[in-house]
Amino acid sequence: MGKDIHTDEVTRFFNAVLTLKTVDECYAFFEDVCTINELLSISQRLEVAHMLTQSKTYLDIAEKTGASTSTISRVNRSLVYGNDGYNTVFSRMKDNDKSN
Repeated sequence: MGKDIHTDEVTRFFNAVLTLKTVDECYAFFEDVCTINELLSISQRLEVAHMLTQSKTYLDIAEKTGASTSTISRVNRSLVYGNDGYNTVFSRMKDNDKSN
């Protein structure tokens, strides 16, 4: 079984993220906290998840994002069997788009 991520440190990190109010603040914080490759990997997974929810094929996703089929498969498992985090974010992003 995997490591428990429910720690005081992770909670502090998430609370820090929740204080960010603009995309510029996010860039500043995450550029300090993450390496460029970590940020690119996280954003790639989000794009892969978005494309999977649009019923894109693995081949289309791999070509557009550069993600490996194993990454695409892992993201797909999260969408199907995960904690619904991607869907929560996508739903809220969609709601934000409607209100702007």
